[in-house]
Amino acid sequence: MKKLALLLVLGLTGCASVPMYNDSCTKALAAISECREDAQQIKLPTHEQLLRIPPAVEKIVVAVYKFNDLTGQRKSVQNLASFSTAVTQGGTEMLIDALKTAGKGTWFRVVERAGIDNLVRERQIIRSTREEHQQDKDLQPLLFAGILIQGGIIGYDTNIESGGRGARYLGIGRTTQYRRDVVTVSLRGVSTLTGEVLLNVQARKTILSYGEGFDVFRFIDMDTELIEYEDGVARNEEVTYATRAAIEAAVVAFIEQGDARGFWKIQEPLGEVSEEKGTR
Repeated sequence: MKKLALLLVLGLTGCASVPMYNDSCTKALAAISECREDAQQIKLPTHEQLLRIPPAVEKIVVAVYKFNDLTGQRKSVQNLASFSTAVTQGGTEMLIDALKTAGKGTWFRVVERAGIDNLVRERQIIRSTREEHQQDKDLQPLLFAGILIQGGIIGYDTNIESGGRGARYLGIGRTTQYRRDVVTVSLRGVSTLTGEVLLNVQARKTILSYGEGFDVFRFIDMDTELIEYEDGVARNEEVTYATRAAIEAAVVAFIEQGDARGFWKIQEPLGEVSEEKGTR
């Protein structure tokens, strides 16, 4: 009788725990302690919005120096000191990628400024090599930008909304919990001739965390023998993906604002490109 009850409990947990997620990695984690995934190209919904933007009449030359994390927040670890940041430090690379993706590469000519020191050193090597070999061919001058794009990740608000629910019957229960965080980015375009801020946009992206658990607490027979079992799983949306989505939404809004203010022209109307811009 005891064995039968134990098998029944374990069988019930199979319907309420890890296997409810059908992706191959989660299934593998249920069986083994290690899971390996193949490398994948990141294509978010905002990435598709960028690709659908109609091309510009003329490409705009822009420069990006830094797009850093301005929140200063650290990862929260219980009872431990953590030096890891809460959000990604790769905002500059994400912004450059978004600018080059806009309209399938028909919008911006991005000049290198984040690694300008390495670029200058390499050009010096080229000049010295040509001088040694007595080559008179001049090195082409660097392209200068008309607009300097600046900004950063300005907000990471955690646990702004949380909740859950649960039910229990005859010692068998199930609970669910969720939490909502928000990451916010700011993007501005500055004229390199006058220093005037021409454009300024902000975008935000929600980060959802979801977890559920299953537990059993029962006495097997009159001898007060007890069986207790707990199981659960949590799924968190990646902060890096959310940051990238917010940056891509900001670039879409940046293009729209520049078109509305007459700084550039679009070959076709934007339509509903940014229908879900910045929020979810």
